[in-house]
Amino acid sequence: MQTGNRLFQTLKAGRCSMGAWQMLPGANLARTMARTGVDWVCVDMEHGNIDDGQMHDAVGAIAACGTSPIVRIATNEGWMVKRALDAGAHGIVVPLLRTAAEAAAIVSAAKFPPLGIRGFGSPFSQSAFGVQTGSEYLQQANDALLTIIQIETHDALNNVDAIAKVPGVDVLLIGPYDLGIAIGRPIVDGKMHEDLVQAIARILAATKANGKWSGMFCLNGEQSRMYAAQGFDMISITGDAYAIPVYITQQLQAAKRDEVNGKM
Repeated sequence: MQTGNRLFQTLKAGRCSMGAWQMLPGANLARTMARTGVDWVCVDMEHGNIDDGQMHDAVGAIAACGTSPIVRIATNEGWMVKRALDAGAHGIVVPLLRTAAEAAAIVSAAKFPPLGIRGFGSPFSQSAFGVQTGSEYLQQANDALLTIIQIETHDALNNVDAIAKVPGVDVLLIGPYDLGIAIGRPIVDGKMHEDLVQAIARILAATKANGKWSGMFCLNGEQSRMYAAQGFDMISITGDAYAIPVYITQQLQAAKRDEVNGKM
């Protein structure tokens, strides 16, 4: 199963893994995003317009393209972890987490016994990895799935070292927008306050010191390249809800260039 998890394999090889964020529903959209060359697509059930059934469809479509489907659950609750992994997600992103104890509870929800409390029974999970039977999935899942914890609350920042030490936490993913709001330094017009810059550096250092992978949410390629140069391992380069209006606006401006210059 590990070989079928593209994100896991890229991280394990020591390369920066770049992916994209899906907020709009639709298996065809998921499939289109998965074919762009990214290693993974995160299906966003927290802020995206995606329900449980649409998540199942997107996960299957992404996996069929050889890309890792990752699911951001709506909030920090174990039953949501089960739904995402039962759909075949290669990993979960967990928002709104605050303490090491909460991180340990999420890891438990994501692992089959004896490492956790996840129940077994989904007929869908194994198809996202190319394994043939549920028994194969059961035997390999604990070592093949990624638990990705967002660091975006003030408490999580204060507890980042303890969270990074939790066995079974694989990636600490920074949500810079919510983190900025949480520390009283919101990102305004794309500009970060120095306090937020230092908070990001602190999280990165704690992640590396504890042998975990680090992740960053970005909106464009320039941001992504900057954070890759800083040593981040997993980067979201953009998302559908951001990229579509930006691209259409750019093309509309190009189409109307002569009109703007007074030539039409």
